[in-house]
Amino acid sequence: MDGIPPLDARELAGLRFSAATAAFQIEGARTADGRGRSIWDDFVDTPGNVVDGSTAEPGPDSYHRFDEDIALLAGLGIDRYRFSISWTRIVPEAGIDPSVNFAGLDYYDRLVDGLLTAGITPEPTLYHWDLPVALESAGGWLDRDTAHRFGEYTSIVADRLGDRVHHWYTINEPASTALQGYALGELAPGHTMLFDALPTVHHQLLAHGIAAAILREHGSRQVSPAINHSLILPETSSEADLAAAGMLDTILNRLFADPLLLGAYPDLTGFGAEMPVFAGDMELISAPNEVYGFNCYNPITVRAASGPLPFEMVPTPGAATTGFGPMWPIRPDTMRDLLIDMQHRYGDRLPPVVISENGASFPEPDTCEEEIADVRRIDYLREHLRAVTEALAAGVVIDGYTVWSLLDNFEWADGWTQRFGLVHVDMDSGTRTPKASYRWYRDLITAARA
Repeated sequence: MDGIPPLDARELAGLRFSAATAAFQIEGARTADGRGRSIWDDFVDTPGNVVDGSTAEPGPDSYHRFDEDIALLAGLGIDRYRFSISWTRIVPEAGIDPSVNFAGLDYYDRLVDGLLTAGITPEPTLYHWDLPVALESAGGWLDRDTAHRFGEYTSIVADRLGDRVHHWYTINEPASTALQGYALGELAPGHTMLFDALPTVHHQLLAHGIAAAILREHGSRQVSPAINHSLILPETSSEADLAAAGMLDTILNRLFADPLLLGAYPDLTGFGAEMPVFAGDMELISAPNEVYGFNCYNPITVRAASGPLPFEMVPTPGAATTGFGPMWPIRPDTMRDLLIDMQHRYGDRLPPVVISENGASFPEPDTCEEEIADVRRIDYLREHLRAVTEALAAGVVIDGYTVWSLLDNFEWADGWTQRFGLVHVDMDSGTRTPKASYRWYRDLITAARA
């Protein structure tokens, strides 16, 4: 960005740097070694659900090529690697048969050992959206029992990996699962229940609480969900738009942060919803976490609406956009403002923040023979890291920063049309080619440690 001074990496000294991926998006090997079927297999196999008609196969094929990924991580010089564990690789028929697939555990054993040998701290995410289909058939996250099945799965993974893995994420982006998966039908499992989907929020947070207790029994030193947050902007200063922004802020931000940090849900009477809370639930959900996982990409601008939803998302005036178009505006200042707002809202209840995802997709070729000069991604990352330094200066305690994503990957309902990676992947051959942003991130990490 012309006219903007370089980011001073010294202001990021002490920050732990990471990169992230998710199992369904990079592993491939859909039927290899006993993996079961998840809701995303069903979603992808339904015509019309994925914009380009693609599937996640073979994709990066990290199930077979994880050594290449570890080498790329080591080349970046990062501290940690956030990846996810596929529930259906571990308990393929969860909800029908609790039998463990040891070949799946063996794969994550090899991955963890390879990371540790390379001097990289593994940070597995236990749930990154790949719910076993039998559990969805029984109600999925609408059913309280799913949280307990998640606890059983957590115990299996912790028994195998807990002697070496001490940093965990439990549930990834429960807002996306609840709002896009169950309320609006944009993601798996594809339901359109609107506000009737809100019980899925409670059951996911309960699953986090159950899993966190199990992980701590296995010696974990850091546990958190990864919560996606956006600053909500009213389109105008009208009373109606301000009210609409407040409602979306409640169900996207406060609905998750309040129970985790304050032990209570915000007032939901305006949504005609009541959470299915049992005795002891809130104590589990609000048990203090060592960090707060914070996924952040963009703000959301809304106006008042009279349809089934009381708000309508609209483009953010004057903002550049990522490859997703006008609904993914680039406004790094809003990440700074949101972090500062959370510090003011929650005070000492907010533990150190780890930015567990931040990144951008831009149009890029399917194949390449040389390094891609992804200058817009570098600009995006630099300016969001500048926002981190400004939040730090304002008193927010931030422990780490994670780029989404290490690799180009299967971008859910957008298939292969969106590329987030620091590393280009040819989805036919699996060939990995680092982009200019890979070198930039490597050099930034080196400079921050100087």
